[in-house]
Amino acid sequence: MNTFETSTAGLAFDRLATTYDSLFTFSAIGRSQRKVVWKLALKAFARGSHILELNCGTGQDALFLAKAGMTVTACDASLGMIEQARYKMAAEAPSATVEFIPLRTEEIRTLPQTQCFDGVFSNFSGLNCVGNLTSLAQQLSERLPSGAPLLLCFSTRYCLWEIVYFLLRGDPRKALRRWKGVSEARLDGLEFPVYYPTIAQLRSAFAPEFRLVSTTAVGLAVPPSYVESWVTSRPRLLKFLEVIDETARTWPGLRTLGDHMLLHLEKVRPCQV
Repeated sequence: MNTFETSTAGLAFDRLATTYDSLFTFSAIGRSQRKVVWKLALKAFARGSHILELNCGTGQDALFLAKAGMTVTACDASLGMIEQARYKMAAEAPSATVEFIPLRTEEIRTLPQTQCFDGVFSNFSGLNCVGNLTSLAQQLSERLPSGAPLLLCFSTRYCLWEIVYFLLRGDPRKALRRWKGVSEARLDGLEFPVYYPTIAQLRSAFAPEFRLVSTTAVGLAVPPSYVESWVTSRPRLLKFLEVIDETARTWPGLRTLGDHMLLHLEKVRPCQV
């Protein structure tokens, strides 16, 4: 890993690594959205499974999966995030079978050639920074047995909360920023493209190696994280919004209109290693 080279997005998240947990992971909205994903992860991944996590960030999801009895190989393009994840794991679960590797998602093929996984997990939009998902699908297909689950969380192209919120604030440019399918994100002075594929584009990108099993909205009634200050002063409202999400997150027509959507895919071809 001495030759590791990060991306612009990785460099941007390096600068956020030490504050990311306080800004999002442990925020009211972050916890609310994450518990939806975790609930579905426990249904998709069996205890004892070896999970490949993409875009692991500060390791909060890897920690959860490890405590649920899974082995995790967790990758991220940000060395700063990997360092935070290692600190967290050493402090909270030092005996967990988790390996953190600084690695761009586009370079999964460079993992040890004999390694096969039981499932793949990626939370909260890291895959929106990947321009060629077809190539990623092919690389993942080489590492998974038939029937292996993928849980992949993407930012949606059409987010109802974002549209309404920014239109009410008189900022139609931000309200519609995802609609073109790609926008330039700016983090701490660094710019990089963020892609917003539709569900049809995602289904096509992962075929024929994978089939789409289900789509679930994450943050349909619960708002995006930039509304955190408004939500924290209204805890009862957040609970009410969570109830709405629990009811409506899988409804056709709504499940792709949240802040994120969680795709459950299944491998349909044998492992090739």
